[in-house]
Amino acid sequence: MAGGSGTRFWPRSRQRVPKQLLPVLGSRSLLQETVARLRGIVPPSQILIVTHRDHAAAVVRQLPELPRRNVLSEPIARNTAPCCALAALEIERRAAGAVFVTVPADHAIANPRAFRATVLEALAWAGARPVAVTIGIRPSAPETGYGYIELGEGVGGRTARVRAFVEKPDAVRARRFVATGRYLWNSGMFAWRTTTLLGLMDELLPEVARPLRAAAAQPAARRARAVARAYRGVPAISIDYGVMERARGALVVAGDVGWSDVGSWTALAALDGAGASRHVVSVDAERTVVFGDGRLVAVVGLDDVIVVDTPDAILVCHRARAQDVRRVVDELKRRRLERYT
Repeated sequence: MAGGSGTRFWPRSRQRVPKQLLPVLGSRSLLQETVARLRGIVPPSQILIVTHRDHAAAVVRQLPELPRRNVLSEPIARNTAPCCALAALEIERRAAGAVFVTVPADHAIANPRAFRATVLEALAWAGARPVAVTIGIRPSAPETGYGYIELGEGVGGRTARVRAFVEKPDAVRARRFVATGRYLWNSGMFAWRTTTLLGLMDELLPEVARPLRAAAAQPAARRARAVARAYRGVPAISIDYGVMERARGALVVAGDVGWSDVGSWTALAALDGAGASRHVVSVDAERTVVFGDGRLVAVVGLDDVIVVDTPDAILVCHRARAQDVRRVVDELKRRRLERYT
């Protein structure tokens, strides 16, 4: 899933080049890193990318090892449920009943080997039972920026039944969740058969499933136009809210893979290999992080501040407000300053 706009990473992430296409953790983009860590599980010929049509050409350039037909274009952003349905319909057309894993293109994984083992366990369960399987992350801290999964009874290995999906908690509830040991972070990664997901979509999100099924059934020459028409009418809804939170019998595999959703500048600052600027002068400033393109940046007397320097825009943000950077993008659009978005 590579359709996100990455507004919390403004001003580095822009409409033309969103977060997943940026090399924020090294020389490769987050998208390229995601594809690389799937090696040994899925051959390039069986990796599909769903992205916004404005970014399809960039995705093709970044992933020359993938067949061009494996880059599926969304005409407009509609969140992750339509994205998953579009992918499932394409996979079903090519290999009916296939088992597949759905992963975001903009996450970081510190332990690719453990990640692959976790994915293989999730795929095995998805192949053996007609249920949705999600990957949960063992929490290392009482994070309030993540959704949580409450564990039910174990079914084998690192896998358990899902008792409940829990929305992002406040700090008190998050500490309680972590202390009990019965909760995992919701990673947004899933495994299922095409028939399982499409059946769930038919039952729980028919307003998404019906128009996309009809579009996918069109002949190849008319399919892209039919998908574009269908997308204009489907609701923008996440796969978590639209399907997973209401799916019966869902399973969760617990992963300890060094996962981060790289959801803000604060999260990025905590990762090894993140591209913080070396050209910084810090005077009486604690816990301040600067991301830049080479210019010297000086910070004096400011604690807990993030500074992001780009050629045409600068962000100065308190670390505690990093999640609110998206509001800058909203304000730029309100003021019709789209050239900065």
